[in-house]
Amino acid sequence: MKWNLLTSETTRLVKLPDDIYPIDLHWFPRSIGGKKQSHAESFVLTSSDGKFHLISKLGRIEKTIEAHCGAVLAGRWNYEGTALVTVGEDGQVKIWSKSGMLRSTLAQQGRPVYSVAWGPDSEKVLYTSGKQLIIKPLQPNAKVLQWKAHDGLILKTDWNSVNDLILSAGEDCKYKVWDSYGRLLYSSQPHEYPITSVAWAVDGELFAVGSFHTLRLCDKTGWSYTLEKPNTGSIYNIAWSIDGTQLAGACGNGHVIFAHVVEQRWEWKNFEIALIKRRTMEVHNVINDAVDLLEFRDRVIKASLNYGHLVVSTSLQCYVFSVKNWNTPLIFDLKEGTVSLILQAERHFLLVDGGGLYLYSYEGRLISSPKYPGMRTDILNAQTVSLSNDTLAVKDKADEKVIYIFEALSGKPLGDGKPLTHKTEIVEIALDQKGLTSERKIAFIDKNRDLYITSVKRFGKEQKIVKIGTMVQTLAWNDTSNILCGIQDTRFTVWYYPNTVYVDKDLLPKTLYENEASEFSKNPQIVHFIGNLITIRRADGSLIHLNISPYPAILHEYVSSSKWEDAVRLCRFAKDQTMWTCLAAMAVANKEMATAEIAYASIGKIDKVQYINSIKDLPSKESRMAHMLLFSGNTQEAETLLLQTGLIYQAIQVNINLYNWDRALELAVKHKTHVDTVLAYRQKFLEDFGRKETNKRFLQYAEGLEVDWNKIKAKIEMEIAKERERAAASPAVRASVTVQQ
Repeated sequence: MKWNLLTSETTRLVKLPDDIYPIDLHWFPRSIGGKKQSHAESFVLTSSDGKFHLISKLGRIEKTIEAHCGAVLAGRWNYEGTALVTVGEDGQVKIWSKSGMLRSTLAQQGRPVYSVAWGPDSEKVLYTSGKQLIIKPLQPNAKVLQWKAHDGLILKTDWNSVNDLILSAGEDCKYKVWDSYGRLLYSSQPHEYPITSVAWAVDGELFAVGSFHTLRLCDKTGWSYTLEKPNTGSIYNIAWSIDGTQLAGACGNGHVIFAHVVEQRWEWKNFEIALIKRRTMEVHNVINDAVDLLEFRDRVIKASLNYGHLVVSTSLQCYVFSVKNWNTPLIFDLKEGTVSLILQAERHFLLVDGGGLYLYSYEGRLISSPKYPGMRTDILNAQTVSLSNDTLAVKDKADEKVIYIFEALSGKPLGDGKPLTHKTEIVEIALDQKGLTSERKIAFIDKNRDLYITSVKRFGKEQKIVKIGTMVQTLAWNDTSNILCGIQDTRFTVWYYPNTVYVDKDLLPKTLYENEASEFSKNPQIVHFIGNLITIRRADGSLIHLNISPYPAILHEYVSSSKWEDAVRLCRFAKDQTMWTCLAAMAVANKEMATAEIAYASIGKIDKVQYINSIKDLPSKESRMAHMLLFSGNTQEAETLLLQTGLIYQAIQVNINLYNWDRALELAVKHKTHVDTVLAYRQKFLEDFGRKETNKRFLQYAEGLEVDWNKIKAKIEMEIAKERERAAASPAVRASVTVQQ
């Protein structure tokens, strides 16, 4: 039978021969990567006589294939539509081509296989075996994962391609959520009756559970949003619509039940929005209790509320509302009505659908549509895509260690076009929201749950990826300043100025705010970090709101508008070491030496105060810049800067001070200057430690060279005087001097 959900009319699709008793059916995947499939109008039907049938949408049986001894209990197409898996009462798991040719028998066991699901990459198959779940890769000899999942027979399983989580349901009356390593994330309380069906919504945010007279809607973490008690008998199978707004259930009393997801909620500052009917939203302003109703022509599929705008996609159109005016939305048509994700930044928003990524301004203008090789938009979610005012980052699915980074306005890959690559698989990414493009940072959590931060733009050879946290479960950037929060192990942590790792690594631990996180129970998720309010959802679905100090955000604001005196005044007022530490790092990052001196003095770092003082006395701007780079530990950049500006002696002296003897000598020999200076310092160093020279290069150059400290000192003073003159000369003259050198 088939149903039209708009008109509710029922028509018969095909009258099967009397000897076919159907058991399971699965439609061919609709589209992959935006390309419509030629087969897309057909489905596979499995039956009790050991056969499966390929049937067109007009009801013609295209092909019937003998597959198993006994009933074929389930059949599933993979995500690309290139293969079909069937399982049967004979305990066999078989893989077929899309035209129905047997490719392989993946498994054989002595008990029936009741349910089967493909892994997200279509490389593995998950199937049931009594009380066990088994994940078997298609490659021969690859490792098989098997674990005891229930205390009774497992009746249904499903594996989502977006969040990579597994559902199972059993005769022990429980449903459970697992990760792809077989670790239990959630186990329900025992129900009164066996759980007969479970199914993920396509986007992996929700799943549905069916049992006797029971239909449940659950969050991906397992807790239940709602429980319905329809008078239907057991619900044996559940199928979701492609947009995840409605589902159908096959009931034991011969009925088909249809359900719609309603009452979704969105919050931002003082606005609360609820989807009260399929096509109606209610906006509640909690400050003045004003209520607005928003009516849509078609049913609402996805919505997002942030940065003063509500973006709603229906099955045909996209609506953009400003929170200042709910009456006149901006409306534009969508190519495909299957928006699976909406992400907002301050200046624009991103729509993700089956066909691609589309960046729109809040005026409804299409800005760009980035593309990358092997793009699969159907499996992107808020953890694997991140958007800021100037940058878009997307985690690759084919190679989980790679992040593609695009310029938002042009949609072209950033810089040299090479993606960012990490040494292990990445699970979650997030771009910071404020500040200059050149300073944009991306934070990400890898498979080991370590938190890293790196600059989006690359300077020099290597991208410095720095680890700033361990055992991090969830993270979020603030919407108005570059403050990062996360939950590490048992502590809730806020990194007030994560950029500290690039400025002065030793300060990082002192720029953190940490608090006990046991009240959040296990697996909490950060929902929002807006202003100084953080919203966290616990594993049972309840929301907890935390406030953090407002001062760090004000400090960020002062620094970004170069109000250094105000920043110092704020720190004096707050009397907080963390604030002074942040200010010290911010001042060094912005080359603001006077403020840095005050801040370092306030946290008792006297050695650093002295070093900053010595930098202030340097003769030229270039050497001051170089020593600032040295201060932040960027030796290579400092040396390059000095060599580029022709300050050869300074570059040699930097290496001597760092005891990089080989490099100092190499520079001296290459530029035919100060070889005696390097040898003199080297000799003094060895004498101080009572050591003999063993380095062949130094022995070679020391032969017949007399070290005269008076000469060397005179030479050094001459260099410094020369540098002072250069600094005093006009920029035009200076340029020509550099060229001659």
